[in-house]
Amino acid sequence: MDLSKIKTLIDFVGQSKITELTVSEKETTVRIFRTATSNEGVPLVSVDEAPTDISRGPPTASAVDPGLVVTAPVYGVLHAAPAPGENAFVKLGDEVEAGQTLFIIEAMKVFNKIAAPRSGRLTRLTDIDGGEVEVGDMLAEIA
Repeated sequence: MDLSKIKTLIDFVGQSKITELTVSEKETTVRIFRTATSNEGVPLVSVDEAPTDISRGPPTASAVDPGLVVTAPVYGVLHAAPAPGENAFVKLGDEVEAGQTLFIIEAMKVFNKIAAPRSGRLTRLTDIDGGEVEVGDMLAEIA
């Protein structure tokens, strides 16, 4: 996919009300998304290129599938660990089970556990810890 097509897609997402767009062409997948933390609604872009080894054949559905995005259901302070100084619930690349706690969001002195909606591997993880998140902010992605 050439750069002018990617720029056109970015402009489209930036001017529309959609929050995420994934487009695949040949061996490239472009994922453009906008979160509440993006500055002034500027879309963020992720470009994945499939391996160029022709002997492996065409990309499988899992190679093109961007995964399930876990978003913040409430506004509050995100905690990556059960308590200060303890290890995080999860780290990038971990295999998680459905229902496993990923984060805690503290809202008005109520601690809301954010659980994995399905089993899989964490392919993206927010770097916010101890900071505020808005409803709909991307927290993790499970492939």
